[in-house]
Amino acid sequence: MPSASLFQLCLFAVLLSSCQSPEPPKHAPLPPAPAPVRHANNQHFKANLATNMDPGVLSILQDQSGYYWFGTNSGVYRYDGQSLIVFTTEDGLYQNQVQNIQEDENGDIWFGTGGYGVNRFNGDSISTFNYPANAHTPENAWRIQESDLWFYAGGGVFQFAQDSFRYLPFPEGKATTHHPYKASEYGVYSSLKDKSGALWMGTQAHGVCRYDGKTFTWFTEHGLKGPAVLDLYEDSRGNFWFGTNGNGVFQYDGNKLRNVTEERGLTNPDFIKKGKQGPGTLARVWAINEDVAGNMWFGTPDAGVWQYDGKELHNYTTSDGLSDKAIEVIYRDKNGELWFGTNGDGVYKFNGSRFSKVVF
Repeated sequence: MPSASLFQLCLFAVLLSSCQSPEPPKHAPLPPAPAPVRHANNQHFKANLATNMDPGVLSILQDQSGYYWFGTNSGVYRYDGQSLIVFTTEDGLYQNQVQNIQEDENGDIWFGTGGYGVNRFNGDSISTFNYPANAHTPENAWRIQESDLWFYAGGGVFQFAQDSFRYLPFPEGKATTHHPYKASEYGVYSSLKDKSGALWMGTQAHGVCRYDGKTFTWFTEHGLKGPAVLDLYEDSRGNFWFGTNGNGVFQYDGNKLRNVTEERGLTNPDFIKKGKQGPGTLARVWAINEDVAGNMWFGTPDAGVWQYDGKELHNYTTSDGLSDKAIEVIYRDKNGELWFGTNGDGVYKFNGSRFSKVVF
């Protein structure tokens, strides 16, 4: 939903037109899906053992086996409760910047990397999935399937479903490019498959798109169109939250779209105009999650973390033990604990009153 992450979003909007398109992955065609694999413990990968983790944490996942995965700017790390291992481009990653981590129904772990790369770890090795940059995808190719996975792409999304990997650009008249590896205003920076099965996509500059399997619905009001939408979240009450890089956090209850930041007077116009940081504001929301009590949490790059109980907002900063680095990801694990990944100072947890850094 910065520094070294997400293509340096602070400057991306300005430099978009001059960005060079990364070369698509040059790997073998899509291999057949493997049989379910039980992931070996870290000692199985002795050559990959690490003593320290890159402090730039962009994504977090706890898998079915209970292992924790941390996507960073220099590879993906796995923690088994005792030791760390790291996988990088030397092990098959398309790029070392791992922005997104997912797990499929077989227990395989998938990584979305910088340059719109997509990788799968089957418990033994990492494979790369690619799509021919010049291939034509018909508009009727769009469909949602059970247990499918979605990944960011230049003018739409990549979908993996039933052993098939394909690129789905937004329909004609919307996408400014149908090249999957070329940055555009309709490039997808965040995605969410909701409880009803609909797909939500946050774009670089055109707000949020919802696809229900038949219809595309665009949400652009109240300043949602313009800044990059870096995170999407569906809470336990069925509300949807959108975090943007400049115009704050939005809530959609199924009927009405609200700009919560604007309503609370926490905007930062100087960021849009001058790129100025905004301590004490809620204009740049890069990460969203919900705790077990139903409170919403918003991570920012310049104003710490905000907690929202539906009525009051509380701001946590360095005075509460939190890092002064950008909050890239907020993740809730199977025990209900929240993990806060920073871009430069590792991972933090909250004990109910203060934050503390996680030591591996």
